[in-house]
Amino acid sequence: MTRSQHFSELLFRGKVFSVQRHSAVEPGGVQVVREVVHHGGSAVILPRFADGRILLIRQYRLAAGKLLWELPAGSIDEGETALQAAKRELAEETGYRSQSWHKLLEFYPSPGFVDEKMTVFVAKRIRAGQAHLEQDERIIARSFTMDEALGLVQGGKIVDAKTLIGLLYFERWGREVIDE
Repeated sequence: MTRSQHFSELLFRGKVFSVQRHSAVEPGGVQVVREVVHHGGSAVILPRFADGRILLIRQYRLAAGKLLWELPAGSIDEGETALQAAKRELAEETGYRSQSWHKLLEFYPSPGFVDEKMTVFVAKRIRAGQAHLEQDERIIARSFTMDEALGLVQGGKIVDAKTLIGLLYFERWGREVIDE
């Protein structure tokens, strides 16, 4: 395939993502054909109470086939920033709101075939409110001490990648940035 034969072909377009087949030349001149899942990105929230407890949600995940404990998160809508999406998702999924937001990190959960970038925020000084779940969402919110949450990680009870990354990154590096 020559450089003039590059192509992108739409294979699927859904509500949250699309799939395209791309022809590309990678660094080093390697010609490849790859199917890529295109996703607008997600915002992930680590809600933190004044006493240091954190809020996790539990919901059924069809792809995993079970209920999972997770940090609240959701897709970034078109025209939204990651922070705007984080604020919206925290309120929708849990009812909580925050007046103090700190960006913790960004990462690609599966860059081999998905271009989704996740941005993790810590929400401090959170206060309760009314959740506005989507019609198909069944979410339970519960607070945990960081030690309890890390115990769930160590015991294999938290298996969601964004939650693992958010909790472990915060435990290792986030406290020095967030604990002012």
